[in-house]
Amino acid sequence: MTQPIVNLQDHERAAQAALSEAAWAYFSGGAADEITLRHNVAAWQSLGLLPRVLQDLRGGHTSGRLLGRKWPMPLLVAPMAYQRWAHPEGESGMALAAAAQGCGMVLSHQTSTPLHDVAALVASDAERGPLWFQLYWLADRGALRELLAQVEAAGFEALVLTVDAPVQGVRDRERRHGMPLPEGVKAAHWPNSAPPKKPRTGLSGGLADAAPTWADVQWLMGQTRLPVLLKGITHPQDAVQALNLGAAGVIVSNHGGRVLDTLPATAELLPGIVQAVRQHHPQALVLVDGGIRRGTDLFKALALGADAALIGRPALYGLAHAGARGAAHVLRLMRDEFEATMALTGCADLHDIDRDRLWPLQHV
Repeated sequence: MTQPIVNLQDHERAAQAALSEAAWAYFSGGAADEITLRHNVAAWQSLGLLPRVLQDLRGGHTSGRLLGRKWPMPLLVAPMAYQRWAHPEGESGMALAAAAQGCGMVLSHQTSTPLHDVAALVASDAERGPLWFQLYWLADRGALRELLAQVEAAGFEALVLTVDAPVQGVRDRERRHGMPLPEGVKAAHWPNSAPPKKPRTGLSGGLADAAPTWADVQWLMGQTRLPVLLKGITHPQDAVQALNLGAAGVIVSNHGGRVLDTLPATAELLPGIVQAVRQHHPQALVLVDGGIRRGTDLFKALALGADAALIGRPALYGLAHAGARGAAHVLRLMRDEFEATMALTGCADLHDIDRDRLWPLQHV
């Protein structure tokens, strides 16, 4: 008898059974020895919770504001490439799942479904979360301007520039299995419909020669009316520099442990970046991703000062074995667990969540 799926780990097991070995290696694997991949999860687990009891929870809710917009839940689906390799519904199914659960979605630049099609599915849903577009730098500025125009016309509300992957990480599992994309699955918005060839090592050639600099980030902000967030920030000085240039916010991320191994976990990086941002740009956004597997993890991220968090692989795992319904179930589990955590720690709304709810206090 098949056991019911009651948590995100159950979804992960179901996804592994549903995917080919190559697809599983691509979606679940990390860089090198996958130390950061594992530590991302463990670091959230190592933080304890310190509830307050007998608090007034009447009228409690999980809604907040992000970039001037009210939204139901401080959680977004992180950008992930080639989702139609995981399931035929791909990014369309993921967008519908996120909208149904009041979560935001960041569509990957390497989406296997055209961005217009994804946006059209959820644009009229007043109860959905934010819809953002993740961008990798394109050396061809003309092509980049054209893509920006498409993103704006489709109704996306912000740009997320990934800045931590000038070359591809050394991913052993992926190298063992290759990346045999199924017929008809390709990156819809790379020039010539093909992603760039990322060099495995070294600094010359491929993306490294055309990797963006701070000057390019400043140029990008002058080409779009959309707010820009930088994703892949791990150093407080980089966070402050991004905001000094006019970024709307930063996303603390080590790329899910997929690019450079032995980076600290994002739960460890977050407090220092929040402190620097609040000191220099108190109104700027700080988001975080990496290793979030429970509603308690989302709560801890907000308690450490994040405005919201992103979840990647678990939503993809739900999609892989059950399409939009599976992804929606993952996000619903996260929402239910987060609401339970808020109630059990004595928090009626997001403003009540702070470091006083974390243990041990001296470590955060």
